[in-house]
Amino acid sequence: QVQLVESGGGLVQAGGSLRLSCAASGRTFSSGAMAWFRQAPGKEREFVSRITWTLGSTYYANSVKGRFTISRDNAKNTVYLQMNSLKPEDTAVYYCAARASLGSIKDYDYEYWGQGTQVTVSS
Repeated sequence: QVQLVESGGGLVQAGGSLRLSCAASGRTFSSGAMAWFRQAPGKEREFVSRITWTLGSTYYANSVKGRFTISRDNAKNTVYLQMNSLKPEDTAVYYCAARASLGSIKDYDYEYWGQGTQVTVSS
């Protein structure tokens, strides 16, 4: 079993920055992928970004490309999401997810999920 714990959410003004962290424990992966998804009130959960453990290959949703950066620290089993130039439409609960195989942008492909962390961007 894998446990994922997110942290780093909060309230920030538009244009500001936040860094989310996702610490993995339990049965961690030497391969596979980690991803960030988000869900705004009244909307479906959407893909934000993903990274593979082995090569660090990254992929971003168009809505965050150029503003968000995903990275990982294999030694700490932790994935980060650096969010810059935040916009009010980035407001959502952000979830960390993990899977043992290749990266995916589909939430149903991910086996493990964190509890989520709230990000609120004020205008």
